[in-house]
Amino acid sequence: MIKEKGKLYVIPTVIADQSHDRVILPEVKEIIKQLDYFLVENVRTSRRFISALKTGKKIEDIHFEVLDKRSTMAMVKDLLQPAFDGTSIGLMSESGCPGIADPGAKAVNLAHKFDIQVVPLVGPSSIFLALMASGFNGQCFKFHGYLPVERQERISKIKLLEKESRKLGQSQIFIETPYRNDHMLEDLVGHCHGETRICIARDITGKNELIKTQKIIAWKSEKPDLNKWPTVFVLYAGKEM
Repeated sequence: MIKEKGKLYVIPTVIADQSHDRVILPEVKEIIKQLDYFLVENVRTSRRFISALKTGKKIEDIHFEVLDKRSTMAMVKDLLQPAFDGTSIGLMSESGCPGIADPGAKAVNLAHKFDIQVVPLVGPSSIFLALMASGFNGQCFKFHGYLPVERQERISKIKLLEKESRKLGQSQIFIETPYRNDHMLEDLVGHCHGETRICIARDITGKNELIKTQKIIAWKSEKPDLNKWPTVFVLYAGKEM
């Protein structure tokens, strides 16, 4: 008799502190309660997240294995072994939804190759929440992750994204390391056309949430404090929707 494989549950986590009750659905909490084995980007963050959900499970009884950007596909295959043995696995990112700008995609990729059922659960994604709240084109968009660290390269990239947005009517989504957010905003207002629109989505779902869309010319005189806050930028230079 062939043993049934376990499932891979793709589990969203919070993207802002103390938002568990507002953004994590009861179904997610129930699935977590049933699982004893997790692949996570950061063990400390994941332990704190599960503890905050108050599932009744002892953290000491849960097994965590790290799956991060340094994990090779061979390593990830070994981490999926419990699923081959019939045990379901939880996959969690450090923040938001696994597989979206996240190394967890490696586990999902292999799960499909080895016929392990993948079950995505509903939860917050700062990327999609920013796009939803931007008022920009949601049918044609592109996520670029982090732009270049070196300033001149970053400015060149910003100009290229603006050009492509104007030509294709495409919403351009990108992020920055929180302590460099203010530098990103300076480069945007200093090198984009005045009529280009930017949505700034800071601390989404958090206590210091700010989501606002306006033209570059307006942002020049109204620069919010973004330093050290997780922020998503959405640029749109196309025609009004």
